[in-house]
Amino acid sequence: MTVMKFGGSSLATAELLDHALGIAAGALADGVVLVASAMGGSTDRLQRVANLAGSGDVADAGRECERMQREHGDTARELLDGAPLAGALAQLDALFDELRVIVNGMSALRQWTPRSNDAVLGFGERAVTVLLAARARQHGIEARLLDSRELIVTDNHFMQANVRQSETAERIRAHGRPGRRQLLVAPGFIAATEDGIPTTLGRGGSDYTATLFGAALGAAEVTIWTDVTGIMTSDPRLVPDALTQPSISYREAAEMAYFGARVIHPATIQPAVREGIPVTVKNTRQPAAAGTRIAADGASGAKAIAYKRGITLINVTSSRMLLAYGFLRRIFEIFEHHRTPVDLVATSEVSVSMTIDDTARLDAIAADLTEIGAVNVDHDASLVSIVGQDLWEQPGFLATAVSALEGVPLKMMCLGSSDINLSLVVADAATETAVRSLHRRFFEG
Repeated sequence: MTVMKFGGSSLATAELLDHALGIAAGALADGVVLVASAMGGSTDRLQRVANLAGSGDVADAGRECERMQREHGDTARELLDGAPLAGALAQLDALFDELRVIVNGMSALRQWTPRSNDAVLGFGERAVTVLLAARARQHGIEARLLDSRELIVTDNHFMQANVRQSETAERIRAHGRPGRRQLLVAPGFIAATEDGIPTTLGRGGSDYTATLFGAALGAAEVTIWTDVTGIMTSDPRLVPDALTQPSISYREAAEMAYFGARVIHPATIQPAVREGIPVTVKNTRQPAAAGTRIAADGASGAKAIAYKRGITLINVTSSRMLLAYGFLRRIFEIFEHHRTPVDLVATSEVSVSMTIDDTARLDAIAADLTEIGAVNVDHDASLVSIVGQDLWEQPGFLATAVSALEGVPLKMMCLGSSDINLSLVVADAATETAVRSLHRRFFEG
């Protein structure tokens, strides 16, 4: 059997919903699990609802809920008729009534919390799967709608919950296995604690949902359907001549995702790696195109130029570090205490430089770091990475990279010990120049 995940851009209209079902129907012989993201833009709108409700603005929050319900209802009327339409509209009414109860409660208390935010954000996936399952049945497909909150178990780290892997796998194997010619439709992104409290897996977490299903069920393949023809050598919005990579390794995919590639979610790769299941990224609008296959091994050489904007560079300097020990431990204990991951680290005798992209607790982190040494925070930074297998075995690789960036001021350089990436920190204004220059040198020559 196979698992197919469709992103929001692939489910933005009634026509695209029908197209996605057509793709899934073509693989029904051994059963399909279809994992769906919310319809394009829905999660951003639900985030606005949560923010409005938390500030006490129940009127505007309610109006946005009404608009979303009306739009999902209109889509249902385009796709369905008769009893399937009546059933889907009743389910949508119940869903949005449930959403309004949460919104009214948040507004009455004027209280926004990560827990209440997760409760609101999951409604986009829940709503679109109602439409998909109903349309499949109207086509004569045996379809069953799953509730991922009953199958994927997490901790209570709301908005970025950590999955309880063994319990999740047991539940999916018991209740989420399709039979032959059967389609199971599951909302991505959402999960719940052992006590049933709704959580989310973080933005882009529908990819993770798909590989959790794939790993638990021993799927032949997990296919991520999106709006590009696979994993590209760079962001085509920035580099028009970007190419599609036919295949990359698990390690390369994970590095690319972590360092800014927008096709896959960083955590997506882990369940597939564990079970040795290939992941393919394909274009919904060009289903015949080969896409990119992600598997255990890959060929040597550079595969992509990834980038991440809005990076914060933190420098800690102290003469007390010279010939001393324990400073790195003290520094990273501060980041651990504030639950903030560090991307890159570079050290010298008297200083440590680090990059982060989560600045929610930056003020508290900086305050704690001043007890160790002088702290400088640079908000005007971007992270640019060259990702590829066995980079350091390529003759002249480093010289080629540095020469391509002539005229681009570098704030930091990190040579990955994994020999799979070279990461550079540049001024934010130089991001496009750096990415395009590196792409020309490595992929257009």
